[in-house]
Amino acid sequence: MPIRPAFHAAAASLLLIVAACGGADPRGPSDPGNGPSAPTGPTGPSGTEPVGPLSVGVPYADPPGYIEYIPGDAPLVLLAPHGGTLSPGTLADRTCSGCVTTADLNTQELARAIADAFVRRTGRRPHLVINRLHRRKLDANRDVLEATGGTVALESSWRWWHAAVDSSRSRIAGSGGRGLLIDLHGHAHAVPRIEVGYLLSDAELRQTDAQLGAANAMVRTSVARLSTDTRSVSDRGVALLRGPQSLGTLLAGAGYPAVPSATDPAPKVGEDYFNGGYNTQRHGSLNGGALDAVQFEHNLAGVRDTDANRTRYADALAALLVPWLERHYGWRP
Repeated sequence: MPIRPAFHAAAASLLLIVAACGGADPRGPSDPGNGPSAPTGPTGPSGTEPVGPLSVGVPYADPPGYIEYIPGDAPLVLLAPHGGTLSPGTLADRTCSGCVTTADLNTQELARAIADAFVRRTGRRPHLVINRLHRRKLDANRDVLEATGGTVALESSWRWWHAAVDSSRSRIAGSGGRGLLIDLHGHAHAVPRIEVGYLLSDAELRQTDAQLGAANAMVRTSVARLSTDTRSVSDRGVALLRGPQSLGTLLAGAGYPAVPSATDPAPKVGEDYFNGGYNTQRHGSLNGGALDAVQFEHNLAGVRDTDANRTRYADALAALLVPWLERHYGWRP
């Protein structure tokens, strides 16, 4: 399906939100694992969705066509910030100090596969936001200065990205509900597993459940609100991270090892682990709101390396997400 022209009435309405976003953020974390501090700056008029008619399943784009937004009708938001392939010569490469420019291979394709699998299973569509630019041009999981590398022309695309996420949140909240945001990434770490990031560091996760509870650690996570008000009382608190019904445990049960989970509660000392980044900080429930957020860092082999493996993983993930959404938010397709 072709992307609607950028100045389609609905897309133009989305730009009204973008224009209202204001100025730039101070610099935030330079790596997804750099800590739980929440980013500050423009978030758009939270709770207000675009005035124009946005149709479920119809792709919209910002004016240059760098950011794609496909609205959904399910309480699930999928982001692919590092899977883009477009690399226009008219845009400078990001050269800021500490900039990471390596793309997360096949994560755009993985996000689309998960959305399609969810539709097949439920008849309802997740919201999908994709950065179509290569990461060397735009990193959609950083604050505006690091995201654009100082290329002023890309600031509006960065704001459009976050306005699209805000629109997704607004549509979910407007239907009287809550929802989950999954920020999809890829890693090349030595341990082939899915790293589920809630903004707690690997060192924090190595603490016992009792220690995390005593430290009130859940208030520092991107699922802070859900940890106290999930409909499933047995999943409140630290159980949400690595209990028997946690996302990591469910993934492991489906054949995809994950950390944290009941069988792999924390990375061991010296093991690499990404605990979440700008998108989970900004759009999760660390500071309240309708969306809880997690960052999924996917290993390559068996998950995102081939079309067949992406489809298989997408089907497995969709199958576990449907009861998870009902368990925590009371949503049924």
